[in-house]
Amino acid sequence: MLFANYYQQDRVKNASFEEIDRHHTYNPSYTNRLLRSEFLKRGIELNNPDVNAGRPVAFHLLHDGQAIADLPSPKYLIATENPYICPRNRDEGYLQQFNAVFTWNRDLLHLPNAVHLFIPNQIRQEIVPSFEERSIFSCIINANKAFPQNLATDLYRERIEVIRWYEKNAARDFALYGLGWQKPSPAFDTAGKAKRRLQRLATQLFAYKPFPSYAGEVEEKSSVYRNTKFAYCYENVADLPDYISEKIFDAFFSGCVPVYWGSNTINEHIPPECFIDRRQFASTQDVHRFLKSIDATTYARYQKSIADFLVSPAAMQFDTTRYTSIIINRILDDLDI
Repeated sequence: MLFANYYQQDRVKNASFEEIDRHHTYNPSYTNRLLRSEFLKRGIELNNPDVNAGRPVAFHLLHDGQAIADLPSPKYLIATENPYICPRNRDEGYLQQFNAVFTWNRDLLHLPNAVHLFIPNQIRQEIVPSFEERSIFSCIINANKAFPQNLATDLYRERIEVIRWYEKNAARDFALYGLGWQKPSPAFDTAGKAKRRLQRLATQLFAYKPFPSYAGEVEEKSSVYRNTKFAYCYENVADLPDYISEKIFDAFFSGCVPVYWGSNTINEHIPPECFIDRRQFASTQDVHRFLKSIDATTYARYQKSIADFLVSPAAMQFDTTRYTSIIINRILDDLDI
């Protein structure tokens, strides 16, 4: 048996491979567990580094860029996180130290060690409720987060715009779910922090609700999406090539039609008949007006397009089995195993 280290931020004692991911409520550890089990079939035990202490290590595999000094080769990087959140994932000087970098970012494919890899999903097709069986008109399921820096492509702000528009203009047609919305949005400058402190105090003393549309946390997105007609599925930032996360797929699996804004290459990989492209509208009001025009027949066509896509070869580009096989095969080829 060979041993290998799997570095993931804040994970020790093989927390990376626990069935319940305590760090990311809506990001289950299935992919990590599949990666580990497939390596085990090849005689390699993948562990968090503390578990391998004192053992000879065949290679090191990092989940997103981390400051780990003097890490010997062979070493590999899976760069899935948005580079505005993890800047090392696009730092070419940093990336060049690895034997291979597995990344969705096609802008890095000029690097000789870059391997293109989509963010993985458990691609599947389920029997889903119809238009008439869905009582929630639209929703957002996300955590209450913000970028500290000012970004022209910031979609955290656009989510807030959607929430505020519905709360003001069509409250009955919208519900907000996720972590942290019982608190005001994060603030980073002095004035913003002071305002946030006053709002926090108001929530504690006067039951003030920073987001009146907030309906609570959910354990499984599907519990909401299967009851919702339309989901606003915005990535964290816009216009990153091939940065297509689980957000749109979570809606697909429940037969919920997504309003998508994010990757500028989305139409190259997912048929436009499967979703509503937010870029084609000037405002949330225009989106809402369009959504209101969709009847049961039109909605069924969206659902049929989604179902056809999920059983197509195009969808399998995003499947977790493909993701794990690409990583494992490249590493085994390098190790000549």
